[in-house]
Amino acid sequence: MPTQIYRVKGMHCASCSAMIEKIFKKIEGVHFAEVNYGTEKAKISFDPTKTNPQHLSGKIEKLGYSLEIPQTAEEMGMSADEHATHLGIGQSKKEKLAEVADMRMKVFSAMPIAIFAGVVMGWDILAEYSIVPTMNYTLKEFFHHILPIFATYILFVVGKPYLFGFYRFLRYGKANMDTLIGIGTTVAFLYSFAVTAFEEILRPFINVDYQYYDVTIVVITFIALGKYLEAQSKIKTGDAIEKLLNLQAKTALVIRDGNEVEISVNDVKHGDLIIIKPGTKIPVDGVITEGESFVDESMVTGESMPVEKKINDSVVSGTINTNGSFIFRATKVGNETLLAQIIKMVEEAQGSRAPIQALADKISAIFVPIVLVIAFLTLGAWLIIGSQYLGFAQALSFGIVSLVGILVIACPCALGLATPTAIIVGVGKGAKEGILIKDATTLEKLHKVNTVVVDKTGTITKGKPTLVDIQNLSNLKDDELISIIASLEKKSEHPIAQAIMSYAQEKNIAISETSEFTGIQGKGLKGLINGIEYFVGNIKLVDDLNLSFDSAKLNEFTLQGKTPVILTTKEKVLGFVIVSDDIKPESKQAVADLHKLGIKVVMLTGDDEKTAKHIASLIGIDDVVAHVLPQDKLKKIKELQSQGKVVAMAGDGVNDAPALAQADVGIAMGTGTDVAIESAGITLLGGDISKLVKAIRLSKITMRGIKQNLFWAFIYNIVGIPLAGGLFYPIFGWLLSPVFAGLAMAMSSVSVVSNSLRIKAKKL
Repeated sequence: MPTQIYRVKGMHCASCSAMIEKIFKKIEGVHFAEVNYGTEKAKISFDPTKTNPQHLSGKIEKLGYSLEIPQTAEEMGMSADEHATHLGIGQSKKEKLAEVADMRMKVFSAMPIAIFAGVVMGWDILAEYSIVPTMNYTLKEFFHHILPIFATYILFVVGKPYLFGFYRFLRYGKANMDTLIGIGTTVAFLYSFAVTAFEEILRPFINVDYQYYDVTIVVITFIALGKYLEAQSKIKTGDAIEKLLNLQAKTALVIRDGNEVEISVNDVKHGDLIIIKPGTKIPVDGVITEGESFVDESMVTGESMPVEKKINDSVVSGTINTNGSFIFRATKVGNETLLAQIIKMVEEAQGSRAPIQALADKISAIFVPIVLVIAFLTLGAWLIIGSQYLGFAQALSFGIVSLVGILVIACPCALGLATPTAIIVGVGKGAKEGILIKDATTLEKLHKVNTVVVDKTGTITKGKPTLVDIQNLSNLKDDELISIIASLEKKSEHPIAQAIMSYAQEKNIAISETSEFTGIQGKGLKGLINGIEYFVGNIKLVDDLNLSFDSAKLNEFTLQGKTPVILTTKEKVLGFVIVSDDIKPESKQAVADLHKLGIKVVMLTGDDEKTAKHIASLIGIDDVVAHVLPQDKLKKIKELQSQGKVVAMAGDGVNDAPALAQADVGIAMGTGTDVAIESAGITLLGGDISKLVKAIRLSKITMRGIKQNLFWAFIYNIVGIPLAGGLFYPIFGWLLSPVFAGLAMAMSSVSVVSNSLRIKAKKL
């Protein structure tokens, strides 16, 4: 059943997401629902014959939330926003900025009032200890009448979401963070209003000198300020998606009916010929048909050096042409392009939930009802027990302070933000480095990995044979020797022949016509060039020709896993070239870096043991398993896991699919547009193994950030609730003012988001 992603409007806290998720799960036809407060997205899998997005949205609308349901549209011919929605990027930055602007206006209007109320409150407190003179009667009466007016504005305008949270609780029995703030500040306001309106009637029963308008004003202002700062920070956490979206070219210069026409990128069709000029962005994926250039692929792969592109080479959307010009044929358009896949994958990963978040989610879901119970039990305790020692008036006053303080400080906002904000930043940072992370679970598992299993071909080595050495035993020049071998090999489809041909092309070595070309089964081939018969092949061919040849040097190369290609005439050996699947330059450093992280490296290969061990010794690999088939790789992974190892497998994502699936973390060494995004938990664009080290470091940094966030979020609540409740009052005389509770709650959310943003600055 397909999974749909929708943006959820109206969420203000972690308990909102828990509430919405619970409602969705109870709806008939819904198989799976996950609501993420960090990304403000709902991931829902449902049976379209039993329910639909409109019905789902209707179920939460009465609680003040709604699903943003995109309008259906053709795959192409969309606006940029519609295209973003089509790719699963439901977050509209314009809406976010409008929401933040509205919050800013309310916060800035509330701040002067809060400062005024804070001064009045501070004056009262300092006067009690004779630090400042007592306020004169006229001034006191002025404040006595102006504060209720200010508090009314703050509660009913700035505090409107919290009042709605209170109303929702009374009507539907659904409580969230807004409910806690709403009940707390409303109780403080109504108590103060009752004291103001019925001062003389209530004077014999309670202390009418204590009013809490300032608490209502300052608490709501602090929390509104915290929400504003949090919303601003959250925009920054998602900037990886925005930067990726900005990579998309808006237009393309195509050849239509022999003319150059500039069209919208959404109108590009498969097979269109597109002209790329110096300094322009490549609009879609394709293959070069004419010209050559160097292309800066750093935005997609993280590689800083521009890559040379020639005829038949692939180019991908979002990359930037440097100095040359070329024409390419569009092969992938719209959401088929590599950039579109990357954007979709990053967005889905940022919205996914890490296992470590389950604890925070469970706590957030039950936290609000428990806090409500604790708050009213505390009020009861003050009235019953406190009255015996302090008198009813003082006990009621302290009980109100404690009730409001607990409700305010206990909001689980920081707890709900702890994991998703770190995941959003971590996944985004990975994408910028060319590390695509499929989901948060993979990112969490990766930091526990202690064994990395790597495939040799394409992971440790380049996966493409290249000519690495020339041994000339004749009077011919090296270029002449290569020319003869390449002329003979040009008709062969063998990868070794392709390596020799590539070398000849790179060096601009002339290739001659060959006649009487004949293949010799299992040994090589022969042909006539300029009337001379030449043979090219392996040592068996030399033996068949009964030519004397010192093979010591040849054996040395063979032991290193390299392949010799020998050129002879009927009379003598002219020389040989060495073809090898070269080790990637970054492999040795990557293995050394993995060792520094305490990770063992195991190489699996289908090659013979001597070759494999030679390569392993060159780059410092710990263990080698040779002559393995794909199913043997799977067995080896299982064997390592049975020994208690946490295994990451790095392979090409196709031949290694069974082993990648079995490993705790599967890592695909993706190259170009053939990147196997779906085959593994992590894809390293460009196939650079050094990115594997960066991915593990990123996982460790992100998990450290999550644990720090959860620690501080728990500490705020664990220490704050007993302090606000007055538990320490009988011992130390401590009672936390709701004002400081509001400040602590606001700052807890801001500190958690800020700590997550620190991940951006960390060096991988």
